[in-house]
Amino acid sequence: MHSPTTRRGFLASIAAPLAASQLLAQPKKKLNVLFIAADDLNTTLGCYGHPEVKTPNVDRLAAMGVRFERAYCQFPLCGPTRSSLLTGRRPDTTKVLENNVDFRDFLPDVITLPQLFKQNGWYSAREGKMYHMNVPQEVTSPKYQDPASWDHSVSPGGPELKSEGEVRRLSKPGVNLGMQWMSVANGKGQSDTNAADNALKLLEEHKDKPFFMGLGFVRPHLPWVAPQKFYDMYPLEKIPLPVNPPGDLDDIPAAHKAIRPQLWNHMKMDEPLIRQARRGYYASTSFMDEQLGRVLDGMEKMGLMDNTIIVFWGDHGWSLGEHTHWQKMNLMEESTHVPLIIRAPGKKGNGKVCRALVEFVDLYPTLAELCGLKAPDGLEGQSMARLLDSPSQKFKKAAFTQIKFEDVIGRSVRTDRYRYTNWETHGGGEELYDHVKDPGEFTNLANKPEAKKVLEQHREMLKAGWRAARA
Repeated sequence: MHSPTTRRGFLASIAAPLAASQLLAQPKKKLNVLFIAADDLNTTLGCYGHPEVKTPNVDRLAAMGVRFERAYCQFPLCGPTRSSLLTGRRPDTTKVLENNVDFRDFLPDVITLPQLFKQNGWYSAREGKMYHMNVPQEVTSPKYQDPASWDHSVSPGGPELKSEGEVRRLSKPGVNLGMQWMSVANGKGQSDTNAADNALKLLEEHKDKPFFMGLGFVRPHLPWVAPQKFYDMYPLEKIPLPVNPPGDLDDIPAAHKAIRPQLWNHMKMDEPLIRQARRGYYASTSFMDEQLGRVLDGMEKMGLMDNTIIVFWGDHGWSLGEHTHWQKMNLMEESTHVPLIIRAPGKKGNGKVCRALVEFVDLYPTLAELCGLKAPDGLEGQSMARLLDSPSQKFKKAAFTQIKFEDVIGRSVRTDRYRYTNWETHGGGEELYDHVKDPGEFTNLANKPEAKKVLEQHREMLKAGWRAARA
């Protein structure tokens, strides 16, 4: 017969492993997602090696996460690229090939990325521009922001060009899609400041339950509204001019130059105006960066960093005078290449750079996998989750970007070394650039006999499509 002491010890020895097994059986705490978009942001960022632009908070996030060196959008325009990213479908599937089109008209029952989280118990919130929004005229409008995606959906807006301050128009009268900058005394009450303020308040209110927070900054989208202190960071005389070789446009097909033709030839700006334009973009980028920093600071103070995936992205690239082109809507590297940073807690790749080719459609399945959610059928990307632990591994063979403007249709494929573009209408034509020898895409090899084999290979890759390019 056991003594009371022996019996207590025996029972304790049984209870201990039972308690351990019960702990192991407990469901893991759900990861939060902070999903941050910057409108019209290209890779003129410190962490991407830009020598002039100051973005300490984007750089800080890159140092904490995985910076994707070669990420590409599916369409170099706000509405189509955002619809593609947030549905996980390519533009041919969403049928969104221009701005001011609702993807629900074509895919009424599609489950969007934030909607997936909402349906699975996450608090889904939007502050600022997430889907398409015309800036500056609709910064307070909920139009196109897809109510089904959110529990909370706000377009905080701001005064934009109605602010007090110096305004300067850069493009000539009569030039559509004109450019202008504005310096204000401070950033209080501006769209991005308000979005950051509101996001911090929501995070504080919902920090104890899982959330998916879509935070959309409108800068550096035109007009370049920023406090004067950010313009002071970039003395005008030190702003470099774009360098384009003589005759650079001669070997670019007419179809390419027919897309918003007013955006080529520097939009008729002279060198002093070009410097002002670049300065405006730099200043508003740094202003956006400051708001990002405020949100990151708040996340740290709230103790949310250890349980939150942070994704930072710019919706497409933006030309700053390369090839004499400005803004978006071309199929050159400057317009298709995008910034992308993912910081997921506990991943071995944090602090490293990934050079694998990735696409925006890959974000949806990635976040679903990281958060243990079953992704819906029909997604047209592939999860990048394994790259967050091992950024140096191979991923996919190519990234695909397309464009449509009036009767002009172009499709481009970016491989490890080359960019190939085919123009289907408006006279047709092809482009092929070697990014090892010609990273600026100044020499079109499509008509060079020595490039015939590579040209054929890329024609076939474009024809085979994205499914054939999967890893």
